[in-house]
Amino acid sequence: MTMNRPKQKNKEAKTPAAVDMTCRIKDLVFKNPVTVASGTFGTKDEYTSCVDYEKLGAVITKTITVKPRRGNPMPRICETPSGMLNAIGLQNKGLEDFIENKIPYFAGIKTPLIVNIAGEEENDFEILVKALHAHKKVVKALEINLSCPNVEAGGVSGMKKKEKIEKIIKTVRGETDLPIVAKLSPELGDVIEIAGEVLRAGADGLSLINTLKGLAVNIRTRQPRIANVTGGLSGPAIRPVALRYVYEVKKNYQVPVIASGGILTADDAMEFIIVGADLIALGTANFVNPTATMDVLRGIETFCRNQGIMSLSQIRGTFHVPPRQSCWQ
Repeated sequence: MTMNRPKQKNKEAKTPAAVDMTCRIKDLVFKNPVTVASGTFGTKDEYTSCVDYEKLGAVITKTITVKPRRGNPMPRICETPSGMLNAIGLQNKGLEDFIENKIPYFAGIKTPLIVNIAGEEENDFEILVKALHAHKKVVKALEINLSCPNVEAGGVSGMKKKEKIEKIIKTVRGETDLPIVAKLSPELGDVIEIAGEVLRAGADGLSLINTLKGLAVNIRTRQPRIANVTGGLSGPAIRPVALRYVYEVKKNYQVPVIASGGILTADDAMEFIIVGADLIALGTANFVNPTATMDVLRGIETFCRNQGIMSLSQIRGTFHVPPRQSCWQ
């Protein structure tokens, strides 16, 4: 009696080739484009139970200021249609605490750390950059917050003077050779024009966009829903605005762009990559779904495989507008 031997499985089953997701700002290389928007991911290990930091393309910290800030009075967050209104007010423990207690943590993580900084006075930027440059083995780039809508000193209102923005970027540039990225908001004015100014002043890239100023009303108390009255609107409600600015800026300036503004899914991220974004920063998504960054990272890779795309560079910036047809055709 002979037995039919089961066919041997192919021990050399092919593993799908990895999609090349690398991108760069200056000489800094990121293994993939997925990162987090400042202010939505804490300053240290707050998300480690949900996110593998080693898998992120980069970590962008909450804004650091020279001195500790208590932030604005509560309530300072409320949900709005397709978005969120916040007026945290740059709450943080200050530069000294960051260097002493946060930087050592990131020294053990092989993911580039981008530190977001803001100054209440112009001199603050010089202090921040000098101190952080001394830790350049860990701090790999700086994101300059020029557009927080929720603080008076150093906030978006004070940054509407072009000369001030230019001076800040030149100061930062003069103190470090780390890549510097300027974070802009439509609240500053003409984003395209301001982008040109910060790039001429020495910025290596842009972060687009910061929140838009908004208001929500409690119709029963007839009072604002957040104590600061107005706050920064984020989430899918501002995605088309962010997408427009990334597209227009990339069309005018061939520089790296970190895109943020209502990115919740891999499809959202692909929209930004197609119009030219280099990195994709998830913000409000982290509050809705703490694993959103990991989901988007897997989703981008799956999308590329399904489309036969083996490198994001093949699809980045491929957006095109078809010729207009006459209304009579």
